[in-house]
Amino acid sequence: MSQAHPTTPVSPAAAGRREDGRPRERDAFFDNAKFLAIVLVVVGHSWEALRDGSRPLAAGYLLLYAFHMPAFTVISGHFSRSFAFRPHQVRRLVGGVVVPYIVFETALNLFRAWNTGEELKITLLHPWYLTWFLMALFIWRVTTPLWLRLRHPFAVSVAVSAFAAASPDIGGDLALQRVLQYLPFFVLGLRLEPRHFRALRDRRVRTAAPAVLALGALVAYWSVPRMNPDWFYHRYAAQELGAPWWVGILMTVGMLGCSLLLGAAFLSLTPSRRTWFTALGTGTLYAYLLHGFPAKGAHYWDWYEGDFVNSPAGILTVTVIAAAVAVILTTPPVVRAFRWVMEPRLDWLFARTPPPEAGRDRSSAAPGA
Repeated sequence: MSQAHPTTPVSPAAAGRREDGRPRERDAFFDNAKFLAIVLVVVGHSWEALRDGSRPLAAGYLLLYAFHMPAFTVISGHFSRSFAFRPHQVRRLVGGVVVPYIVFETALNLFRAWNTGEELKITLLHPWYLTWFLMALFIWRVTTPLWLRLRHPFAVSVAVSAFAAASPDIGGDLALQRVLQYLPFFVLGLRLEPRHFRALRDRRVRTAAPAVLALGALVAYWSVPRMNPDWFYHRYAAQELGAPWWVGILMTVGMLGCSLLLGAAFLSLTPSRRTWFTALGTGTLYAYLLHGFPAKGAHYWDWYEGDFVNSPAGILTVTVIAAAVAVILTTPPVVRAFRWVMEPRLDWLFARTPPPEAGRDRSSAAPGA
């Protein structure tokens, strides 16, 4: 949910230029993937309050959570490969990740306290709701040089993830459970090259992708009454979900495989040509962070109460509205209105540095690159 291509959320303005300020051609495939993924994120949040009354909807919810954030994280890692603490990279990290994190962590908590009457508690060390991804992106990004220098980084990251899933003492500070459990996806993205993503668009892979997603939907449907959906959030260790520690290790490996398979199917079906929504893929960070207010507000204001909203027609209506909100929040007027906080000018904070060599850096974010 910072930079300029797809990695987490990225900034549209920065996304269209090289680090030296010259125009850079964007890859439509990644912008398309980010746009489609952010729509799924917003739709998934709109389903959260409705899934208990509908097994098919609950299955769709599990299916989305199995791959949409892992796919974002892989793309984020892919566009973080050049991060090496160069001055311009540090500036973009602070402006595109740290500042939005502080602002939205504060704003979302104020929104919660105002609507619920709960005591206002803001601690920047304990991300709430959507801001966990910005915290995670910051930690992943600053550790990128380490992962790029290890001999077997992906295997190490899987081991770290499995350890976290079996370690309840890690707790929720800095969203470390999520940071560590999602880590393999980021590290994999660091190791992937453009040719790997091109391979996903091979005709044979694209032909098999619908069957993979359909099989995933069937497994999700079977899992609804048998599996705790909290496993898909990667927020807790196994013991906190009522399972022994070794189940956490097995679930880490099993869900990693499922997420990568489903994510590959999703990416293989993503258009690689320019479409009507390609340009909107540069504003996914905006949609990611801003949709949190109506998503939570719908719960606070009892929008999910009543027979109609829980009927098939009501669920369809909610889905269409959520998708429309996602689209609107990626449009140029919204981007212009909130650029001051998503892409703040921090000239006053940093010393002037000479421009980097052209073409050397492609570090960026994911929901919004």
